[in-house]
Amino acid sequence: MGEQPPSAVKDKNYNLVTVLQESLQHAWTMQTYIKDAEEQGDEELARWFRRIQENNVKAGEQGKQLLQAM
Repeated sequence: MGEQPPSAVKDKNYNLVTVLQESLQHAWTMQTYIKDAEEQGDEELARWFRRIQENNVKAGEQGKQLLQAM
């Protein structure tokens, strides 16, 4: 198998926007998991999901800053 030819779409902007979208989507999804854990009385799991959510929000904010700087 050879390498794929260069894409007119996939470049650093595409990669940045894709990761930015995925980070923010993941942060939003974590809210559901946090709620589920809390409803089940599992505060330890809820805290763990919050840390993941915080990291994704932070990555999203950094991605927005990078995008604005381009």
